Amino acid sequence: MKHFLLLITGLALSANSLAGGGWTSKKGHGYFKLEERWIIANQFFDKEGNVVPITTSSIYLTNFYGEYGITDRIDIIGTVPLIARNVLNERQFTLSGRTEPGDAVTSLGDMLVGAKYGIIQDKAFVLAAGVYFGLPTGNPGGGNTMLLQTGDGEFNQLVRLEGGVSLYPLPAYATFGVGLNNRTKGFSEELHYNAEIGYTIKEKVLVSAMIRSVSSFFNGDAPDAVNGIFSNNTEYFAYGPQVAYLHKGGKMGASLAVDYALSGKNVLARPAWSVGIFFKP
Repeated sequence: MKHFLLLITGLALSANSLAGGGWTSKKGHGYFKLEERWIIANQFFDKEGNVVPITTSSIYLTNFYGEYGITDRIDIIGTVPLIARNVLNERQFTLSGRTEPGDAVTSLGDMLVGAKYGIIQDKAFVLAAGVYFGLPTGNPGGGNTMLLQTGDGEFNQLVRLEGGVSLYPLPAYATFGVGLNNRTKGFSEELHYNAEIGYTIKEKVLVSAMIRSVSSFFNGDAPDAVNGIFSNNTEYFAYGPQVAYLHKGGKMGASLAVDYALSGKNVLARPAWSVGIFFKP
């Protein structure tokens, strides 16, 4: 039972809040995490997928993530970016000495709320389906330039199928997920998929590795952003490791993760880092 608890805790630790596999919480139980996530980039994947230089831009997100079992098969889930900050650095031109001032915006970010239903549970292989709603609570155009974003300004609906496999008797797991994201206000629809594998060492340290991808259908007419992560027609293929310290049998702990983008379009071309603390009542 302890190995199973550590397994479920490990699944919930993924850098992507919705990449937790097909397991659901038991009624009255859940998982809660406070996470700081950031990207600092002086390069950008343009619309052709080429890496081009840009004025250094930074995005910082202080996220609260929670999931709670209202039955043994139904979880309610939410991600709330309590603080979202987008910073454009000052730029100084060496030859002319001219300075281009920086800019910044800080606000609430775009929230994601939804529910997941466990289709197959209490087996070595589990399967769940989820529906999530992206709420435009962030700022799609802020700062002095009115170009900096802490959200995309559109309401989207994401439908996902998530699966998981326990590798017991090893303290290990594997997960996958696939989803379709319907976006509004002229934004293109998207295909999402992810996979992850994790292993617990001596019931104290969880190590895991993931891949994650977003692909655009390029069927919208909203303009692409010139930098950031909230553009229309955003694409990326990312991978990355994560390590977490588990305390009290996985009931609480801390995590560190990094995502590297191998390819992309209309998105910052630098790693995304995250640190977090979690509690699992």
